[in-house]
Amino acid sequence: MTKRLSKPEFAVIGLGRFGGSLARTLAKNGYVVLGIDRNRQLVQSLADELTQAVALDATDEDALREVDITAYDTAVVAIGDNFESNVLATVTLKALGVRQVVCKAQDERQSSVLLKVGADRVVLPEFEAGERLAYLLTAPLTLGQLAIGADHSITELSAPVSLAGHTLREVDLFGRYGVNVLAIKHDEALIVFPSPDTRINPDDLLVVIGPNDRMPALANL
Repeated sequence: MTKRLSKPEFAVIGLGRFGGSLARTLAKNGYVVLGIDRNRQLVQSLADELTQAVALDATDEDALREVDITAYDTAVVAIGDNFESNVLATVTLKALGVRQVVCKAQDERQSSVLLKVGADRVVLPEFEAGERLAYLLTAPLTLGQLAIGADHSITELSAPVSLAGHTLREVDLFGRYGVNVLAIKHDEALIVFPSPDTRINPDDLLVVIGPNDRMPALANL
């Protein structure tokens, strides 16, 4: 089965509690991560864990050009309490041509403003922790996720193209990823606890349970 030849690369702007957790989780799972913050102490504290960490003002176009910000597939704006900087950084990133900009907001009002100025996605940290966002960002076929304890989850995802036409026995998701298939939704039919001989179709939805850190690899097949 063919896997992607390259993995997405991420820039995380704002390395506080939320941004730091996100950046660490992405890096821990083998992704290229550029960490950005004005605070040099935060940058230094993460320098050994990330691919690159730099201290700069993310509202400064020239500074962002110097770190080749448009080379990153996704930029996450996780600036803390300074909402104005959050907005300005978002506008600057989109003006420079960053493909996907994901922003952190404190409430629905901030979320609405960020979407209006160009954010592709907004998350509320009270409901979406940095670690969970890391798995959702790196698993583009993931449609939803329910945490089961600290390290496992039930995840709904579109069937990866490379699995189409194969049976569950043939793809051996448990042996390869430690993931069990709980259900398969095919058109309007829902197959609960499918047998090993159930065949995966191109437009199926899979409901699986397994370790969080294996989900991106499964979704990127």
